[in-house]
This record gives sequence, structure tokens and C-alpha cells, in this order.
Amino acid sequence: MADIDPRSAATEAAITALAAFYEALSPSTLDGLGALYARDTQFKDPFNEVVGVTAIRRIFEHMFATVEAPRFVVTHRIVQGEQAMLGWDFHLRLRGRAIVVRGVSHLRVDAEGRVCVHRDYWDPAEELYAHLPVLGGLMRLLRRKLSAAGQV
Repeated sequence: MADIDPRSAATEAAITALAAFYEALSPSTLDGLGALYARDTQFKDPFNEVVGVTAIRRIFEHMFATVEAPRFVVTHRIVQGEQAMLGWDFHLRLRGRAIVVRGVSHLRVDAEGRVCVHRDYWDPAEELYAHLPVLGGLMRLLRRKLSAAGQV
């Protein structure tokens, strides 16, 4: 029987707490970021690249101010050593229209059990822009023009 990597166990605990935090995320839970993230965490997504818990909090405050009914559903997780991947669905309403953005977060946990690197991967063109009235039509046209399936 293989030995259990102690870093994986610590990372698993940190990722379990982080997933629960995101699934319950609200403006009133943002104070909990400091318990989950290292003070100087590096955070990057398609729109932001920041360092530190205060800057990460501003991203979520902006999210709550600009979209309706945002919520995350964690769909899967992989933990290995001090790293993890979380798959998620981000549900929101934008201009009254329900949208689901699917993505994945690559996370690294430090020796204190806090996330020190958080990188989100998702496709804004497919997951968000395509749902906007004018831009969505242009995105669909461009996709048809560039698709190999459209060449058959």
C-alpha cells in the first residue's frame, strides 16, 4: 500500500474548505478570504491579475456589484501534493439572462495550508461574450467562419 503524501492531505483539507467557501460565497462571507488565502496570494483570471487578499476581495466586490445572483458550483477536484485543480460552474444573471460559465482553477497551497497561487482558466468568448446581444452574433459568425466543421 502506498504512503499518503502529507502535503496532499493538507492540500485536500485546504481545497475542501475553499470549495465550501466558494459554494457559499456572498458579500457577507468575503471576510473569510484571509483564512483561506495567503496574504500575498497571486490571483489571475481572464480579466484580472492581482496580488494579495485585499485585491482579491475587490474582484469579488465588483462581481457582486455588476452581476445578478452570482454563485459557484464546484463540479470536480484533483489534488496532488501542494497543487489542486477545481472545476466549477459559475451561474449568474446578466441583464436578466441566465448564464453559466464553466471553468477550472489551478491552485497551489503553501506550508500554512493557505492558497498562495490561484489561476482561473475559462473562455470569455464562448462563456460570456457569446451571450451578449450584438457581440454574441459576431462571435457566432466568427466561430462558423473559423470552424473546421463549417468547412465540410
